[in-house]
Amino acid sequence: MIEARQLASGWAALVENFFLSADGCSLNAYLDQRRATGAAIFPPEPLRALTLTSFDAVRVVILGQDPYHGDGQAHGLAFSVPQGVKVPPSLRNIFLELQRDFGCVPPLHGALDHWAKQGVLLLNTIFTVERSNPGSHARRGWETLTSLLLGALAAEQMPKVFMLWGAFAQSRGAEITAPHLVLQANHPSPLSARRAPTPFLGCGHFSQANYFLLQHGRGSIDWCQREDRSSARRQPCSA
Repeated sequence: MIEARQLASGWAALVENFFLSADGCSLNAYLDQRRATGAAIFPPEPLRALTLTSFDAVRVVILGQDPYHGDGQAHGLAFSVPQGVKVPPSLRNIFLELQRDFGCVPPLHGALDHWAKQGVLLLNTIFTVERSNPGSHARRGWETLTSLLLGALAAEQMPKVFMLWGAFAQSRGAEITAPHLVLQANHPSPLSARRAPTPFLGCGHFSQANYFLLQHGRGSIDWCQREDRSSARRQPCSA
């Protein structure tokens, strides 16, 4: 587990207080017990989102559920996968919506670090999962930490955008009110991205977020990845 002193500024006290609480101690004991049995637990850095985005820098919160449960997929940022890993279906739909909303060219990889470094907190509600077993660490204590983090962000009066996609995320945001903007839609999963009454595809959340941030003097997010695609260009046929 990453140590609180390694976190970006503003998170350490919240995280330390959680791990000293009954829920935090219970969670740590459970994780130690699972590791002792040989369980593969992902990601290796569960709190990575809190190392890339400081508390005061948060402009947008995107709330996920639990990490990807395949080998090499999860790396501590909601919806994101490391470079070189196939882009999962939900993230492909996020890129499709960005293309529709902003004209962003779908990137060659699914790593969202560039969002995190601009103040987009990519927070999973449950921070760990076991291989091939989605939801395996639900109700083990992570939800308490998520509630503490969201509560602190909502209480801080600098306007922020909270993107809550799907019923699970929306259930965690009931207490978020003005001066913040709450944007809700279906989860970007292929199972729900196009479903009524609030389909994800076509929601316009990224442009709405930038408009709100600009209106409140917080600057816009550069949602598009601008990468060198030269290696992906068609190469001449060999003789």
